[in-house]
Parts: sequence; structure tokens; C-alpha cells
Amino acid sequence: MDQPLWEQIGSSFVQHYYRVFDSDRSQLGAIYIDTSCLTWEGEQFEGKEAIVKKLTSLPFTKIAHSITAQDHQPTPDSCILSMVIGQLKADEDLIMGFHQSFLLKNINDSWVCTNDMFRLAIHNFG
Repeated sequence: MDQPLWEQIGSSFVQHYYRVFDSDRSQLGAIYIDTSCLTWEGEQFEGKEAIVKKLTSLPFTKIAHSITAQDHQPTPDSCILSMVIGQLKADEDLIMGFHQSFLLKNINDSWVCTNDMFRLAIHNFG
């Protein structure tokens, strides 16, 4: 069975996002717009510039993401909601689980991320 278009777009976006994140975070600005919002571990950032500044200031030199599961849904207003679960390894730290959600919107024939929420999977203990 062929994947629905929104499933293909969501998967491609996720693949692209983590490839860029793991190789050169400063290039992630291309996927955000000036009204994009990022919530990173509960901290809010608004706008492409603030988001890239946050992502490039994260305190590790190298990082590798591995995606365990991803789900994508079309929204009634033609956006795509994506949820990602995976593991990451930053520098020499232990491997940690994470959750990330993206809301993708098609603007001028290209898909951009308007909303991005990230949490390490360490908040469910204790």
C-alpha cells in the first residue's frame, strides 16, 4: 500500500531535520519562519533567529539521533502534525530518549516548521 502524501512529507521532513541537526545545526534556520515557535525542555523561543540561536548554543560538540518511531497526521487546515520518539547521544554522554513534535505548513510550495516541541524522556521518572 502506498503511503499517503502527508506521511511521505512528514517522514522526509523528519529525516532531513535530524540529518541537518546532527551535521550542522546552524543550517536549521531554513526550515523555520519568523512566526515559528520552539519549546525546548519547557523554554519558549519565537522566530527563526531565536530558535537557531538556541539550537546552536546547546552545550555539545557532536550529536547523533536515532529515530525509534514517528507518526504523522494531516490537520483540517492542510498542515502535517508529526511526532517523533527516539534516542540521542551527545558527545560522551549516555544515550537518552527524547520526544519531539513538529507542525509543518506548506508556504509558497515549501514545507516549513511552524511549531516544534522537544523533551528528553527523563521527566517520567520521579
